[in-house]
Amino acid sequence: MLDSVMPYVLALVPTIGVATLFYFVIKSILEGDRRERLAQARWDAEHRADTEATNASRTGTDSGDSTPRSSSGQA
Repeated sequence: MLDSVMPYVLALVPTIGVATLFYFVIKSILEGDRRERLAQARWDAEHRADTEATNASRTGTDSGDSTPRSSSGQA
C-alpha cells in the first residue's frame, strides 16, 4: 500500500512547498504595504500640521485674533 501511495505524496511535496513559500511571500508583501501606508499617512498628517502651523503663524491667526493684519501696521 505504501509503495503505491508514495509516488503521489512525493509528487505533491514540491507543490505544497512552493504554495507555502508563495503564501508567506505574499503575506509579507501585503503586510509591508500596510505598514508603509500607515507610515505615509502619519508623515502626511505631521507635514500637514506643520504646514498649517507655519501658515497660521505667518498670518497671525494662531493667537485667537481673527482679524487680518495689514502689512502697513494699521488695523
